[in-house]
Amino acid sequence: MKQEELDKAFEEAVIAVNAHVDPFPADILLKLYAYFKKATDNRDSPGSKKPLINAFKTNALFQAQDISHNEAKRNYIETAHTYFQDIDQNKTL
Repeated sequence: MKQEELDKAFEEAVIAVNAHVDPFPADILLKLYAYFKKATDNRDSPGSKKPLINAFKTNALFQAQDISHNEAKRNYIETAHTYFQDIDQNKTL
């Protein structure tokens, strides 16, 4: 996938995630959070008022620290795609 295609697919996945109104499972949400922060090179610390949430976010960021920005984009796209595909399949059951 060319850089332009990857960037476009990432932007589309971010839009789809942000437009989703139902709550995400915590594990999916943490993966998306870490991949997004890595992909966008956002180095801000987690800013929740709840220390436990900050701990989970920090752990997710730690797990994604050794991947490249493009790998983070691909992982974000894949995680979002898999999640939406799974919920679509569950609707048809």
